[in-house]
Amino acid sequence: MQSLLALLLLLTTWGVDPDCHSHGNPDQLRPLHLSLDIAVDFERSELQGSATWTLDRLAPARELVLDARELVIERVSVRTGEGKESRAGFRMSAPDPVLGSSLAIEVPDDVTQVTIQYRTVPGATALQWLTPEQTATKKSPFLFTQSQAIHARSWIPCMDSPGVRTSYEAKVTTPRGLTAVMSAETVAGSAEEGVFRFRMPQAIPSYLIALAVGVIEARDISPRVRVYAEPSVVDRAAFEFADTEKMVQAAERLFGPYRWDRYDMIVLPPSFPFGGMENPRLSFLTPTVLAGDRSLVDLVAHELAHSWSGNLVTNASWGDLWINEGFTVYLERRIVEEVYGEEAALMNLVLGWQALRNTVDELGDSSEKTVLSQDLRGLDPDEVFSDIPYEKGALLLHRLEELVGREALDAFLRGYFDAHAFGNVSARTVEIELRRTLLQDVPPGEFDLDEWLYGPGIPGDAPIPRADAFLAVEKEVSRLVAGTSPRDLATTGWRTQHWLHFLRTLPRDLDTKKLRALDEAFSFTSTGNSEILFSWAQLSIGAGYEPVLPAVETFLRSMGRSKFLVPLYTALRKNPATRERARKIYSETASLYHPISRAALDRVFAGG
Repeated sequence: MQSLLALLLLLTTWGVDPDCHSHGNPDQLRPLHLSLDIAVDFERSELQGSATWTLDRLAPARELVLDARELVIERVSVRTGEGKESRAGFRMSAPDPVLGSSLAIEVPDDVTQVTIQYRTVPGATALQWLTPEQTATKKSPFLFTQSQAIHARSWIPCMDSPGVRTSYEAKVTTPRGLTAVMSAETVAGSAEEGVFRFRMPQAIPSYLIALAVGVIEARDISPRVRVYAEPSVVDRAAFEFADTEKMVQAAERLFGPYRWDRYDMIVLPPSFPFGGMENPRLSFLTPTVLAGDRSLVDLVAHELAHSWSGNLVTNASWGDLWINEGFTVYLERRIVEEVYGEEAALMNLVLGWQALRNTVDELGDSSEKTVLSQDLRGLDPDEVFSDIPYEKGALLLHRLEELVGREALDAFLRGYFDAHAFGNVSARTVEIELRRTLLQDVPPGEFDLDEWLYGPGIPGDAPIPRADAFLAVEKEVSRLVAGTSPRDLATTGWRTQHWLHFLRTLPRDLDTKKLRALDEAFSFTSTGNSEILFSWAQLSIGAGYEPVLPAVETFLRSMGRSKFLVPLYTALRKNPATRERARKIYSETASLYHPISRAALDRVFAGG
């Protein structure tokens, strides 16, 4: 049975190039199942325990090679199919700055299981250890993981490649009074005892293994949807995400059955570095989406969409991140359209186009960084996360919809998710399937798939989206520029998307007097909407509008979302009047940010 499973897993990645970001040898020894047994030690900021891998031997091999980043390996043992256990020799390579070390373990021919006793280091790049003061409760510590892209190797010795999928189970021991949750089914456990057991029967890549530990409460939204958060946050989160079950049902109507049993979410403390992380069965979410009016729940639609594109069908390597993210952005907008209407989806599409256009302008139309399918050899895959795989990838699907019609594209997507369920695909696989199905009747000169997948910039036939709702916004911008007082602008009924388009459309050379009038009319500086504050801050910092600076500083000190941190610190550094202030804030807050955010910000501050 295990050999058959291994064969099926290999068939799903047939033709995929080896992953340049993993030391592993899955072509020889394929990991089938992981059994974790770890204890959470907040005093030492480390995890301690063991990882047991069940293997299938596909080719002769003397060693099992795993990825490890700064793990302390204490002991390794192997077990044969007959149950005989013995110590095993192992060696670790010198660490590579990006890849970490290879962990090579001696495995005789009859070995079927390998157990590694290990512990993590306090600076493990996937782990953020929060003091009680850094949490909402202010009474108990908190831990969460962030394994994407190749950070799982810093807390689990594994083949840390998106192309290697395994099921897993885990026993997690916590300090009493704290709750553990994982990207898996909770089989048993209680905060009183401090022991939790989990099971994930579906095969997933290592970057989707996730853990959070803290004072956590839950609220049910539907029989299969639940939200977790700290006690003072959980009711706000339940209100904000009340439409999640509607989103799940909409996604199932569009793209086929939901195959992960439950869709739960956890709102993490503010230092979480991303908007969301699509860990199966338990999406990790930033509290910056808790606007109080459900205006930023597109993020939930995005993480839910990953249950099909990304988690169910995964990019085989990080150079093809667009296969995860581009598909997901397209699916997200379709879900939003189903639940909130076509106008909301169109506005999001236009805002996405604006972000893509700005990114391409910044990088340059001929930059290799604007190519969908990239060669990342020698590069940290964290650096490929930009608007390119997200928005250019989604734009490709919008173009395909324009070419062949929505009905045909939907049929292709459902077939694609069925054919590759719990498997991996490369750009070449997607290309072959598109040519074989959707594009077989498209005239050769009408569409150039190679240009979309392997060419830089935005293809000439890219659809430029329009949203009628934004015409009224642009009219008000014109009136403002012509001298109309901000208080006399017609903004009644505007939602977050309207305001974002308004702020992005404003001239960049507005003087501080005009900015002050806008602020007095619309309270941008004091808004509780993180997206609006972010856009307003970028505009204001560049124009030298000083009243925004205290709010920006508070924002930078109170959350760790890279999407906001990197542009805001960059804007502060570009303005000579705020350059030293930026350095001071970062020096005082760096320890509060997740290692992934700190790495990105260190690049911002490199060179002075």
